[in-house]
Formats: sequence, C-alpha cells, structure tokens
Amino acid sequence: MELEKALLRKVGEAIGRFKMIRDGDRVAVALSGGKDSLSLLEALLLLEKRAPVEFSVCAFTIEQGKFLRPLDPLAEYLKKKEVAWTCYRDTPSLRLIAEQPGHGCDLCSRYRRRAVYEVARGLGSNVIAFGHTADDFCEALLRNALFTGKLSALPPVAHSRDKEFRLIRPLVFVDEDLTRRFAEYLGAPLTPCGCSQRTGTVRATLRGLFASLERQYPYLKENMLAAMGNLEPGRLLDTRFLDLDGKGGAEPG
Repeated sequence: MELEKALLRKVGEAIGRFKMIRDGDRVAVALSGGKDSLSLLEALLLLEKRAPVEFSVCAFTIEQGKFLRPLDPLAEYLKKKEVAWTCYRDTPSLRLIAEQPGHGCDLCSRYRRRAVYEVARGLGSNVIAFGHTADDFCEALLRNALFTGKLSALPPVAHSRDKEFRLIRPLVFVDEDLTRRFAEYLGAPLTPCGCSQRTGTVRATLRGLFASLERQYPYLKENMLAAMGNLEPGRLLDTRFLDLDGKGGAEPG
C-alpha cells in the first residue's frame, strides 16, 4: 500500500538519521487523539516487527479536560490492535480549567509535560515519541523567527532535564497531508482537542500563510526542512559565529 510505504520510508529516514530508537528501547507514543499521533503509532508498530533493532511500543493519552468527544472509540480501536494504552486523567489540569479558564498554552503545556513524564515512568519507558510533523517544524521556525527573535524550530531528538527520557519526533519529514490520508485509510477514530479549533492564533495565521504559498510553491516545506539541516551561521548576525577580525579567510562566494 503506497501510503504506508511512504509513511514508513519517511519515519525510517528520521529514525535512522537522528538515531531516535536503539536496541532495548521501550517507546511510549503520546496519543493526542488526532491523525498525526495515530499515524505515528501505526508506523512504529509496523517498524517494531521489521526494524533491525529490538524495541517495544506502548501508548498513552493525557486527559486534560479538552477533548471534544469521548475517548471510548479510541480505546476500542487500540484494544483491537492489542496496543498497551494508558489514559491518564490529570487532576491538576482539570482543576486549572475550573479555576483559570482563560489560561494560556504555556501553562497547559507545563502541566501536560509533568503528566507525560509521570505516565512514561509508570509504563517503564525510556523513550517518548511525539507526533509533531514537518508542518509543525516549519511553523515553529517561522513563529520563533517572527515573534520571539530566535532562529530555532523543534529538535528531532531531545532529552528530559534529568536525562531520564529521550524525546523523539519521528514525523519530522512527514507532512500533514500524508497523515490525514493515512488516518482515513486506517479508519482510525479521531478525537479532536478544543485547542485545535481555536482561530485568531499565531498558529492559525501561519497555517493560512503556508496554505497560500504552497499553492504556488509546492515544495516549500521540503525546502524549509532542508534549510534547517544546512546552516550557514557565518551569514547570520550572531557574533559567536562571525569572523569579525578577518582571520577566517575570504568570504565564501
């Protein structure tokens, strides 16, 4: 099946290039209820059987009180696939909604991060896999450049502060058009989060910008991903990387 082949090729490329998964790893997939994380789970379940390294896969969902539908269909879907899945109802997050309904994304993310580590620890996992796609990487690059004054995006591989967990994003080369079509092919039950429906946000604005540009420049995201892996720091403004004294030779052509 062509969609499956395309997904596995791109996920396999990311895992290999960035050494995301190693022998003996137990990978916990963070399921948000959307198409991206469900596509990631399916890809890792397939690679678990085919990859040259030995690893195991489980999954979890953090319930923060923002899902727009019950999680029962997702639970049934995962049960049929015999996926070890934990649904963690995060009491502090639910209290936050009740006491501070206008809280921002940063605060919600902090609560979620704490819960993610707690659940992964209980699952005996040393690797946590997130469903961020190529779209997310490109949006992060623009958002940081335009609104925070930093030239950065998302790391494909990172570690928790105490190095207890390796954090991986195997969908870095996969765009959301592929995950949408693949989730439809799977017949996977999607459970949207209320945050994804918000309009008037920076993310929504950037998505609209990308959609408009890609109608004329269809390889825009591929080029941006390539740029993130092909830095020329001497052509930027960070003095740590500039040859201000002229000791580095002539300027490259």
